[in-house]
Amino acid sequence: KWRIVFPDNGRQWKDWKQASTFYSGNRIQTTKYTWSTFLPQNLFEQFHRLGNLYFFFLVVLNWFPQVEVFHREITMLPVIVVLLASMIKDAIEDYRKYRFDKTINFSKTRVYDR
Repeated sequence: KWRIVFPDNGRQWKDWKQASTFYSGNRIQTTKYTWSTFLPQNLFEQFHRLGNLYFFFLVVLNWFPQVEVFHREITMLPVIVVLLASMIKDAIEDYRKYRFDKTINFSKTRVYDR
C-alpha cells in the first residue's frame, strides 16, 4: 500500500533549514495523550463538563456532616462510574488513533515533485 504526497511546489526554499528543523520527524501524530499525561489531562477535560462538576460538588458537599444526605461512598459512586467509563472510551479511541498513525508512518511513500 502506497501513500502519495504532493508537496507545495510554490514554496520558497530559502526557509528550508528552518522548516526542516521544525518538521524534523516528518511523521503523523493525531493522538491526544501519552502514558504520562493521560490521567491528568483526561481528568482536566472531564471536569470541564458541567454535569461532572455538579456531581463532584455534591460529593464534596456530602463530606460535611451538617449537609450529609446520603452515605459518602454512595455519593461518590456515580462520579467514579461516569469518569471511568469516559476514561476507558478515551483510552480506546486514542489507542486506535495511535495504531492508525503507526500504519501510516511506516507505509511506503511516493513523493511527486516537478
